Amino acid sequence: MNLGVNIDHICVLRAARAVNDPDIIAGMYEAISGGADQITVHLREDRRHIDENDALNIIKLCKVPVNIECSIEPSIIDIICNLRPQRATIVPERRAELTTEGGLNLKAKGLKEAIKKLKENEIEISLFIDPLKDAIDATKELDCDIVELHTGAYANAFLMLNSNLSHTKYSIPSLACLDKNALKANLLNELANIQNTAIYANKHNIKVAAGHGLNYQNVCLVAQIPQIFELNIGQSIIARSVFTGLNLAVKEMKALLRAHI
Repeated sequence: MNLGVNIDHICVLRAARAVNDPDIIAGMYEAISGGADQITVHLREDRRHIDENDALNIIKLCKVPVNIECSIEPSIIDIICNLRPQRATIVPERRAELTTEGGLNLKAKGLKEAIKKLKENEIEISLFIDPLKDAIDATKELDCDIVELHTGAYANAFLMLNSNLSHTKYSIPSLACLDKNALKANLLNELANIQNTAIYANKHNIKVAAGHGLNYQNVCLVAQIPQIFELNIGQSIIARSVFTGLNLAVKEMKALLRAHI
């Protein structure tokens, strides 16, 4: 199973003091040396993480495929087409969100036009979707061959069941009212949604990646799903790298994926 490492959160640290430290390019090289099969970044409309110069330098210097997450905002799509990464993953985006929340609206105005333009520039396209069979049907109609399944609901259930999250200010309100048996049932249901959607997608010749909220504790169950060829993981790897270094943090995640193929 391939590992795409999202290095956006290196730029969160960089922005804290408005200096080029840590260097996103140095981080990219560390992730690659640790075994990253792909480098993933999100070029947001508000540029809170990387900007165009970062994206250009990453594409010029990266020795593995580059996947740029982006909205369908026309000016962003134009930039992606000029940069021409190996892949563009179209995601929903709201200015106020802390991170991407939920899958893409596959009926969104401008989505078909964005897909057409990316295809004209020979950029591989992935759609970030909720793990639902209806979303696979819509993906097929849009003539896209790759999806990335949103694993956030699964990750939230895992955290609430297997950590102290419910006792902190980060407790998830929609799950806080559930007892352990209900949380376990919720977790198994979310995992089944991911697996069943991946199977359904493969039957329709759509390749399946997955990501969002995956970490060293919860990744193993998803990594066991044979229909998924790639996981994109960022925040947990960058967070661990604060203590271990990025090279080792990536190696540890790769070891988990290899152990559960």
